[in-house]
Amino acid sequence: MQIGPYTFPEKSQGAPLILAPMAGVTDRPFRMLCRQLGADLCVSEMVTSQKQLRHSRKTRLRMDHSGEPGPRSVQIAGADPEQMAEAARFNVAHGAQIIDINMGCPAKKVCNVMAGSALMKDQARVAAILRAVTAAVEAPVTLKIRTGWSRQNRNAPDIARIAEDCGIAALSIHGRSRECGYRGEAEYDTIAEVKQQVRIPVIANGDITTPEKALQVLTHTGADGLMIGRAAQGNPWIFREIHSYLRHGRHTAPPENEEIVRVLRAHLENLYNFYGEHAGVRIARKHIGWYCKHRPNTDAFRKTINTIESAAQQLALVTDFFATKNPTAANAASTDNNKAA
Repeated sequence: MQIGPYTFPEKSQGAPLILAPMAGVTDRPFRMLCRQLGADLCVSEMVTSQKQLRHSRKTRLRMDHSGEPGPRSVQIAGADPEQMAEAARFNVAHGAQIIDINMGCPAKKVCNVMAGSALMKDQARVAAILRAVTAAVEAPVTLKIRTGWSRQNRNAPDIARIAEDCGIAALSIHGRSRECGYRGEAEYDTIAEVKQQVRIPVIANGDITTPEKALQVLTHTGADGLMIGRAAQGNPWIFREIHSYLRHGRHTAPPENEEIVRVLRAHLENLYNFYGEHAGVRIARKHIGWYCKHRPNTDAFRKTINTIESAAQQLALVTDFFATKNPTAANAASTDNNKAA
């Protein structure tokens, strides 16, 4: 798959895997971790096109790519073509190598200002934004959309043809409409239809949670790549697992506790360094919750973690919890020993 000058693995090598842009999740520490564990490209959190917000702490952190391997993809959001063009130029000047345009976010606060997936209802504005942004920068421009703005109005094929005509380098499609939000199951027929109608790379997104599902979606849609979103939360190993399954037809062994502890500790330490201890500890809480969601005895642990203010104490508690191979068995053994005593 080719996006501008950047070449990604061919389907015969398993197809490229891309980390989806997620607000509050795909910050620099998480992007770098996912790259280390097999993601071929990671898209940043959404950056506003509003110039007056450009120097806020939140936006400055979202634009921080220090030490991040390329290609660096930055997603911009807005509804005004000239503002979007200026945002693209500004982000390229500050390290972006690919500009991704957000027309897929279903959040009310985004759609209420006619940005995100709300734009799919106004195809003339879509074309104006895409023309303005592609003309503004030499970097390749990609687009993320949904199947349509409602279940009855799945106009992704129309938007895809507009995108291709406007010089968009690749198209990511989430298999739900704006109306669906994240409810129900993703559908892939619309993605398959788009893939048959355009020549630019098409990347399938939505409910890709296992290696088997990844192969199923690739086969059904004919997509050139896959985009992984919520399934990577607390499980950055999913990229490694899917790559192994697609390339070799077999599963990798799940990460051992020692690796989980090592990866999680490094992730938390990077959050503390990136945000500072005060904010880093709070931001780490949701990640810790995602890492431990499939382990036993997590409720009490999460309640405790959510009261911790110290980075050192948070790290110590996380290390102790994840270093126990079977918390249920360990607690049962402790109870039996206490009874015996």
